[in-house]
This record gives sequence, structure tokens and C-alpha cells, in this order.
Amino acid sequence: MSQQREANKASKKSLTRRTVLSGAAAMGLSTIARAQAPADVKVGLIVPLSGIYTRPGQVMRMGAEMGVEHINAQGGIKSLGGAKLKLVVIDCGDTTEKAKNAAQRMVAQETDLVAATGSYLSSFTLAVTEVTERAELPMLTLSYSDLLTERGFKYIFQTAAPASRQSELGLPELMKLAENASGKRPKKVAMLMDNTATSVATAKALKEKIFAQEGLQLILEEVWTPPLSDATPLIQKVRSTRPDLLLFMPNAVSDAKLGLEKINEFGLGQGKIPTVSFSITIAEPDMLQSVSPEVVQGIMTVVANWGSKGHEELIAELKAKYKEPWMTQNVISTYGDMWLIKLALEKAAKADRRAVAEAFRTMDGGPSKHYPGGQLKFDEKGRRVGAGVVVVQWQSGVPVTVYPPDLAQAAPFWPKKSS
Repeated sequence: MSQQREANKASKKSLTRRTVLSGAAAMGLSTIARAQAPADVKVGLIVPLSGIYTRPGQVMRMGAEMGVEHINAQGGIKSLGGAKLKLVVIDCGDTTEKAKNAAQRMVAQETDLVAATGSYLSSFTLAVTEVTERAELPMLTLSYSDLLTERGFKYIFQTAAPASRQSELGLPELMKLAENASGKRPKKVAMLMDNTATSVATAKALKEKIFAQEGLQLILEEVWTPPLSDATPLIQKVRSTRPDLLLFMPNAVSDAKLGLEKINEFGLGQGKIPTVSFSITIAEPDMLQSVSPEVVQGIMTVVANWGSKGHEELIAELKAKYKEPWMTQNVISTYGDMWLIKLALEKAAKADRRAVAEAFRTMDGGPSKHYPGGQLKFDEKGRRVGAGVVVVQWQSGVPVTVYPPDLAQAAPFWPKKSS
């Protein structure tokens, strides 16, 4: 009996020893695995998340989050051993000064960022990139202003066609559409715009070249500083001049809503004066909080990107995950930026901002999938080669892509101007 007890004790000691050794070995392996796992690669998103431009910043964040999630789920950055992307979000506020200060905090506090994207408003991006250029941090942007890539900077990469190019590509197509639908071309145009950098650049190209090229006479031009307090004086002038075409270019959602409300109130909506924009703001879901689908029916806007044919799965995921009714430029472009950063990291094969910037400069990634037209390639100024435009039109309460034909979700129509 005594011998049996001694044997049991010996067995328990052996089991205990084996358990301890096994546990220690497992812990060791776990520690080694953690040590060998590649570090996360940080990418920045600097967008307005407070103030009057909050809405665009929120949806840009959605696009970035979706992009990072998809990239990580598909194995991360292969050339870095499967390293995962980590999104660092910075609020740039609603003024150029706040944007500049936010950029300074970003580069000071997040020293291991390899790239960034965002800013939304061109005025903000102009300020932000003054800071990122000095920090040699590559910055992607969907902002439109030509000035962004006219300063000789080496660390900015513009995925959108610049404003002047958008005007050159977009307005002639709209004039053709008007002529085909009504048998005549508009002759007189009125232009209402805010004084942000994007609107200024667009108006400059229109006035210096494209209006004359298309036979348009500018009979009214009014400019405001956001936020717009009252659209009544602006729309009264439109009603009194009776243009054949109204160009309405707000960049704040609140300004767009005020303008559309007054256009409707003064009886100028629903095609009575065909209205075109060069801003995504006019096609935001928020518009339907102020006016009915009938009021916006037929309104068109020329933009640098939009959820279009070929993006159906992404659009469905956006609806399911974030309850967004459609995919604006802010979502699809920022989503695409995450994949563009991945492409640069794969090429650079190191989590180093200068190497990533050089990868952007020298990449030739073939046809673009998440931006209209052109290639995943940048010219010497940092502009995406062959970047195109999308024409979006409100149809039955939804803004849908109607141009170019390969991306179109519906056929365009020209609103019938009342006599």
C-alpha cells in the first residue's frame, strides 16, 4: 500500500513537471510568434470631423475603414510579411488654420506614419500639405484645386482630376446632352459659388476658356463665403436674369440645402432652370432632408468619382454596415486610397515614408479600379495620369452615374426648361 502511494506521488510530480514544462514551452512559442509577427503599418486619415464639413469627413472615414478591413482580411502587406494596416484618424476641423494645426500635431505625434490621405476641402488640403511636405510624408488627396500640384511639391499625389480638367471634360458633355435632348444649346449661364479653392479653380477654367469654347455668355456671377446665411438674394438674382443654365457650386452641405430650398421656393426647380454643379455636396443624402425628390430631379453634377458600375458589392456593404443609401466620391476615393497605399508599400517593401513616396512616383499599377479613367500612375507633378470625371444625375430620388458610358448606372436626360 505504501509502495502504491509513493508511485502515485511520483506520477503526480511527473505530470506536474510535464505540465509546467509544456506550459512554459507554449508560452515561449507564443512569445516567439509575437516577436516574429510584423508590426502594424500606420496610415493617416486627416479629415473634418467637426464643424460644417463634418459630413464629408465622416463618410471618408467609412471608406478608409472599409479599405483597411478588406486589405487586412486578405493578408495585409505581403512584402512586409503580412503586416496589417492601422488607421490613424485626425480631425482637421472646419478652417484652414485648424487644418494646418491638426497636420502639425499629426506629424509631431504620429512619427511612424508611412502615408496619409484626406483633407476634403482643397483649402484645407493646401494648408495640410504645406506641413506634410516638410515632414516628407506622402499625402494622397481627392481635393480638386489645380494649385495643389502646381507648387513643385514632391510628397503630394492627387488622385482626382484637377478642377480645370474636370471643367474641360464635364461641361462639353453636358452641352452635348442638352443639344441632343432639346435640339438647342444653352446660351446664357449664371454661376453661384462659394469662395473655397475648388470653386475658385473651377470658375477660373470656365471663365478663361470653356464658356467661350461652348458659346456660353456669363450673365450672372455671385460668390459667398461659407457658411451661407441666406440664399434669398442669390436666387432672386437668378430669377430676374432667367439664364438657360445655372451652375450652383456649394461645398458645405448646409449651403447646398439652403440654395436648393430657395430654388424650390422661387419656383425655379424641377428643370425650370436646368441646374448643374461641380461639387459632390449637391448629391449628398442630406439634400432629401430639406427638399423632395421631385425638386432635385434632373440636377446634375460633375465630380471626380462616384460609386458606379463595377462597385455593386462595395455599395451593398456600405449600405449594410453604415446605412448609407449610396456611395459618394468621398467613400469610394478614400477606399481606393487605402489600396493605393498598399500597392506602394508592396513596391517599397519597407514601412518607410520616403520609400513609399518613391513607390508612388515610380508605380505603374495599370488601369484604375476605384477611380474613373486613367492609370494607377502619377506624373511629375503628382497628378494621376488620365484621371477622368463622372457625371451624376438625380433620378427618382437617387443620384446615379450617367457618364462615362462604361460606368453609367442609367441613361442621362436633360431637364426641360419652362418657357
